[in-house]
Amino acid sequence: QNEEKWDFVLVSDIHEMGSEKEIKRKKFLDELSKKGFTIKKIEDTKLFYGVRAPQHIFWKYQCLLANPDGRQQNSSAHQDVPVTTRIRVVHFILQNTVTSDLEKLHDLMKKKVFETAFPLHKKEDIREILKKKWARWRVLLKEQPIEEIRCYFGEKVALYFAWLGWYTYLLVFAALAGLATVAAGTTVFSSSQVSKEICDANNTIMCPLCDQNCSFWVLSDTCTYAKVTHMIDNEATVVFAIFMAIWATVFLELWKRERATVATNWDLYGWDEEEEELALQLINNSQHKPRLYQHSYLRSTIVLILAVLMIMVLIGIAHALVIYRAVAMALFMQSEVNLLSKHADTIAVMTGAVLHYITIVIMTKINWRVALFLCSLEKPRTFSEQENNFTMKIFIFQFFTNFSSLIYIAFFLGRINGHPGHYVRIAGHWRLEECHPSGCITDLFIQMAVIMLLKQTISNIMEYLIPWISHQLRKKKKSPKKRSVMLGEEEEAEDPCKRQWLNNYELNEVNVFSLFNEYLEIVIQYSFTTIFVAAFPLAPLLALINNVIEIHMDAIKMMRLCRRMVPRKAKDIGIWLQVLEAIGTLAVIGNGLVIAITSDFIPVQVYKYMYSPCTRENHTNMDCSTGYINNSLSVFHIQDFEPHTKVLPEFNGVQIKECRYRDYRNADDYTYTIQFWHIFAARLAFLILFEHVALCVKLIAAWYIPDVPQKVKNQILKEKHSNLLDELSMMEYSTEV
Repeated sequence: QNEEKWDFVLVSDIHEMGSEKEIKRKKFLDELSKKGFTIKKIEDTKLFYGVRAPQHIFWKYQCLLANPDGRQQNSSAHQDVPVTTRIRVVHFILQNTVTSDLEKLHDLMKKKVFETAFPLHKKEDIREILKKKWARWRVLLKEQPIEEIRCYFGEKVALYFAWLGWYTYLLVFAALAGLATVAAGTTVFSSSQVSKEICDANNTIMCPLCDQNCSFWVLSDTCTYAKVTHMIDNEATVVFAIFMAIWATVFLELWKRERATVATNWDLYGWDEEEEELALQLINNSQHKPRLYQHSYLRSTIVLILAVLMIMVLIGIAHALVIYRAVAMALFMQSEVNLLSKHADTIAVMTGAVLHYITIVIMTKINWRVALFLCSLEKPRTFSEQENNFTMKIFIFQFFTNFSSLIYIAFFLGRINGHPGHYVRIAGHWRLEECHPSGCITDLFIQMAVIMLLKQTISNIMEYLIPWISHQLRKKKKSPKKRSVMLGEEEEAEDPCKRQWLNNYELNEVNVFSLFNEYLEIVIQYSFTTIFVAAFPLAPLLALINNVIEIHMDAIKMMRLCRRMVPRKAKDIGIWLQVLEAIGTLAVIGNGLVIAITSDFIPVQVYKYMYSPCTRENHTNMDCSTGYINNSLSVFHIQDFEPHTKVLPEFNGVQIKECRYRDYRNADDYTYTIQFWHIFAARLAFLILFEHVALCVKLIAAWYIPDVPQKVKNQILKEKHSNLLDELSMMEYSTEV
């Protein structure tokens, strides 16, 4: 038997006859009937209405849009419209049908007249192909069937997966480069001169890390930490940072080429979103007047002020995390538990990172609400305009949520905390944290590692488990309803549609932001992979592992756990491309700053070429960074401590007169030495040089790789030519007649 084809299913609770909701529902369904829709009602625990659009609607669509889905123009060859187009047109009409009370479906759903509306996953060949080739774990490393995804979910979803697949493929190269950097660091793990000096400094007495009851300590205690630092912070990192800046550009340029090929194959070059929207409005209502473009400076100013306030709040949260770390550090230091007091700094950093992750999870929900509210203030004209505005706002908010704490650790930690005898304090009480004597980069490394690992493991597990569990629960809730067969009475044959509609209803709901969420997640991950990658060379590897799993998890979610998405047309990934380009520029600036400011690369180079033993005499067989650690520590006299500092002046039975701390200051009046200013100048010079070189390389790469491949350009050229020839021959034919 031929299965009846229904475009959409509306679901509603069973209302009493004559109630307000029942009347509103009837009015809406009557409006659809007037437009020629066929409606079928099935009753179960809920009311299900299947709707099927009349054929003339799709003929209108094909004529109005010069038939982008089929090239023949003669009326006898009205081709069947693809299912994706069918669903899209019906969805638009359902959303924009107005009842006599001037209410649309959206308003009726708010008033609980209808519960939901969705297109169906049907038993089609293409669905079976996707389930076999794409939505299962066995095909983890196979190529994705992009063409089939497009035929089932529409161009927008297919482009997302094409982009994600392309990004994942190119991450392989970045991951290999990151591994090579770490491998290079590991080979010098024990042989680095700087970490050797730290490990041998058994009699370098360091100033206490807190004010109350903290003893002095010996620099060689931090030997392991120093080795780890020099595994990340070495010459290879600089090369890797430049490589990643180029990689980000090449990735985008190659994607533009890939997209151009895809758009041509799918016949999307001439397609225009605005024209499509106008056509759908006219099909729905031939009296429709277009909404004109408007711009209000007052509205823009209000939105801008509110957005800035929100960013201030997000930066405030980063400050709160800084305060937490300073206070936690002081409390852990004074703790009775030996483990806590010994590793106070590492534990403070770790718990700070976990806390940061929790704030990310909470603030994401709040950012979402705020961005939606700001969008509604702007009153966007079309859905795509609303989506673009929303994308920009939520990305900026999410960027500050994710990165403000990292920016502090990278560029401010240990640079604004004063010096012994004159510390900067929070509320006049707690000292700000200091950097580790072997550099600040390890703090950044820990923070990045904790956040990326938590984000990728917990968020992914939740992203898959929540839909899976809720799907199982919905199935459980629906299954008990089996009508018992009355004795001697045949049960009516069950409608074949009923099972299918129920199965679709039991799946998880999807909304317009379902795909948006996936994009946002990957774009934030891309920021982690590029912006501070100099401090965490393993980021691309983590991203690669995550993406391989992510692609198949999204596929399984879309095919097996969620209702069918309304297919949407698109010829590129939209405003996300601009976001990615902005991240690419930020990556150059971010990595330049990490190497210039966070890492010890510059101070070591300045020391080698200006202050080391090599400059004074010709030592060919000597490492030029010898003596660097002693040179980078300043001397502090104990009698200059602040009055309320309680320090035990004895250390291992020796009376101590002076201690060392990490800074370039004079021993008598604690002002900056000339070397401090030399290093400062070198940092600035390196930063300017690095940014300009990297940006030039980016520009050259962008120029060198054309956005549109030659083949595509020629194909479009030939099409234009043949169309004009056809027009010409038609004209000549008509004049002859």
